[in-house]
Amino acid sequence: MSNATRCAACKSLRRRCPQDCILAPYFPPDNPQRFADVHKVFGASNVTKMLQDLPEHLRAAAAECMSIEASTRVRDPIYGCAGLISGLQQQITQAQSELAKTKSEIALHTYVQEKQNQVQEDYVVDANGGDDEGEEELLWLLSSSSQQNHHINFNNQQQQDNYSHQKFHFQ
Repeated sequence: MSNATRCAACKSLRRRCPQDCILAPYFPPDNPQRFADVHKVFGASNVTKMLQDLPEHLRAAAAECMSIEASTRVRDPIYGCAGLISGLQQQITQAQSELAKTKSEIALHTYVQEKQNQVQEDYVVDANGGDDEGEEELLWLLSSSSQQNHHINFNNQQQQDNYSHQKFHFQ
């Protein structure tokens, strides 16, 4: 390689870039920061030795891995890639928790809706002579599913007392 188009490694090290420069294919002149990070973390001679010890078909992947590790280590000198991985694992855990919560809320709302439909059907069937038990359950289901306090008109004080003992709030 000519001095006019030296690789980022040779430019950084202020040396002539030989035709067979082992670093040139992996540290092109248009991305000097890539080599600067790798040089800062691993050192130029160590990178050269690692690449020379590898078969040619693995060198590009090794240079890419070193570049990723080095740039991450420069951004986070204490934890490097481990800090990035830990942060991503926390995001996954949080997303899984939110998903589980959402699924349980959906299951709860589905159950309440099914119960409301069942009670409404039972109430229609019992409307011609049934007892008030279906009406109380319907009122309870309607009020508990809305998650807001509604004022419900009761026929007598006993229904009011029964309702206040059955009131639940889902969050």
